Amino acid sequence: MSSFTSTTAVKRRGRRLPLLVRRRSMLGMLYVAPAAVLLGFFFLWPLLRTVYMSFFDRPILGASTFVGLQNYVDAFTDSEFGHAVLFTLSYTVITTPVLLAVGLGLAALVKRRTRAAKVFQTVYFVPVVIGLASASYLWVFIWQPDIGPLTDLLARMGIGDAGTNLFASRTAAFLIVLAMVVWKTAGLQMLLLLSGLQSIPEEVVEAAKIDGAGRWQTFRYITLPLLRPTLALVLVFSMAGSLLAFDQFYIMTAGGPDNSTITAVFEIYRTGFVQFHLGYASALSILLMLVLGAVSAVQMLLLRNSDD
Repeated sequence: MSSFTSTTAVKRRGRRLPLLVRRRSMLGMLYVAPAAVLLGFFFLWPLLRTVYMSFFDRPILGASTFVGLQNYVDAFTDSEFGHAVLFTLSYTVITTPVLLAVGLGLAALVKRRTRAAKVFQTVYFVPVVIGLASASYLWVFIWQPDIGPLTDLLARMGIGDAGTNLFASRTAAFLIVLAMVVWKTAGLQMLLLLSGLQSIPEEVVEAAKIDGAGRWQTFRYITLPLLRPTLALVLVFSMAGSLLAFDQFYIMTAGGPDNSTITAVFEIYRTGFVQFHLGYASALSILLMLVLGAVSAVQMLLLRNSDD
């Protein structure tokens, strides 16, 4: 009798387990549903719509005309878009290592768990919370001729003329934008790299020092290999932000002088919302997305650990 009762209880438990699993799955789906709806509405649907529009000659007014892959073919022969892509690549190649070097240097400076280090962490991170548009307008003001604080300071130091418009020079404009981006973004790089540095066991570093390794050898053979996952994350963020650069050039240089600082996203904006070639702008957006995905994938493959 007791064996029959125990067998019945086991069967009942076996029937309840799938029911509990289903309930938990349904509960999990309910929790995820709001995020899934937002993702579909603000990302997946616009992406699919952009892909669809890229196969049409779509003016802002009037009927659309199906052109197939013609928009993609035109992209490879468009000299203006090609110039914008080359400028974006050069900006990315220069900005990424500068940001990495500055971020890693700041992270090394504030690595110690002291009160002073925490204060400097906050100071270096403050520019990150400022909006990119606000930071761009701020730097435009401080470099304005005659009224800008920095132009006046340089003039008092005998460097240049306070009435000189530095944004009229391609090199000067590029360097000002680069300095603003480093000032604005280095704090985030520092925070990510700092978390990676603090995760490295002190015992490993101490063992290397005991074995006679100097600072450079410790950094090259201990710190860098253990920091590779964090470096991969930082580089992906940095390169993605550089390849998608728009706000700082739109606000600070307006693409000048002589359209020399127009990025790929800036050119897509001009094509879609100034020239109103929405279909062609959609095709350019898809091409840029594919390039960005390929670059990020290559970075992750090159910087991943052998155990990944």
